[in-house]
Amino acid sequence: MTDSRSGRGPLEGTIARPPKEVVEGFRGLATSTIGNVLDDLGIAGIMLNIKPLAPGSYLLGTAFTAKEVTGVQHSYTAAEFGLGAVVDGAEAGDVIVIDNGGQQVSTWGGVAAFAASRRGVAGLLVDGGVRDVDEIRHYEFPTFSRHAVPLSGKTRVKVIEINTVVKIDGVMVRPGDIIVGDSTGVVCVPSAVAAEVLAAARRLDEDDRKAIEEIKAGLSFRAALAKFSKL
Repeated sequence: MTDSRSGRGPLEGTIARPPKEVVEGFRGLATSTIGNVLDDLGIAGIMLNIKPLAPGSYLLGTAFTAKEVTGVQHSYTAAEFGLGAVVDGAEAGDVIVIDNGGQQVSTWGGVAAFAASRRGVAGLLVDGGVRDVDEIRHYEFPTFSRHAVPLSGKTRVKVIEINTVVKIDGVMVRPGDIIVGDSTGVVCVPSAVAAEVLAAARRLDEDDRKAIEEIKAGLSFRAALAKFSKL
């Protein structure tokens, strides 16, 4: 399928990824902290219904996106599933982001997780379903999804576009945006404002640390709330 805006095929062109130091700067920052900053800036980047497949999972990387459609069994041929192009197209450090419209059907399993992990892919984010949960956990491949289901996507799911703007739980995700996920949930930081969001999140994180130290020293929680108004 060609991109109507450029006439190019879905894998052609390059992704404008933020500098690696900006991406890595988010490591260790909680999604709650980043979410506060996104709220302050009026950026809709918080996903409320996507959760980690395994406790303690952590996700950080740049978005490599794919858009899918789903039908009843035998709607598509097995070749139209198209997941191979997605896995093989992602680069090391990318998070594969799949928009399947929240469907309760698997678009990802254990073999895909193993293959992506071997390529250095940072993880997976799916607005839809995955399967082979135990296998994915065994490979320690960070996976965040709306559903975990045994229903196969074979002949039900078709990849229709790669490297396009997708919607995950109502949040627009563009190729190259920064995805961060932890036990609380997932946020998307638009690449165009990533440095600004990072600087603000670091300040907020430092305020949190200072508040904890002052509470340890005897400051009341009420006083901490007043002093550090962004808590």
